[in-house]
Amino acid sequence: MTNGAGEKPGIALSVADTGEGIPAADIPRLTERFYRVDHARSRELGGTGLGLAIVKHIVQLHHGVLRIESRLREGTTVTVWIPAAQD
Repeated sequence: MTNGAGEKPGIALSVADTGEGIPAADIPRLTERFYRVDHARSRELGGTGLGLAIVKHIVQLHHGVLRIESRLREGTTVTVWIPAAQD
């Protein structure tokens, strides 16, 4: 996985599903705390929670990359890349 500055050694972890997918306009906001993709959902059902917000901050602390890709009616893939430790 490229990190924006070319290829560097590191570890990548991807998690994918085959769910409904996420509209492209909502993807940049998924790492916001409790962001609601479907604004019609009731308050009791909640939003995306804290998970991706926490992941984003951990990845940033390690100078990594978080990538979220999704296609409607096909699913979503979340990839975390963390650079290898420097000697």
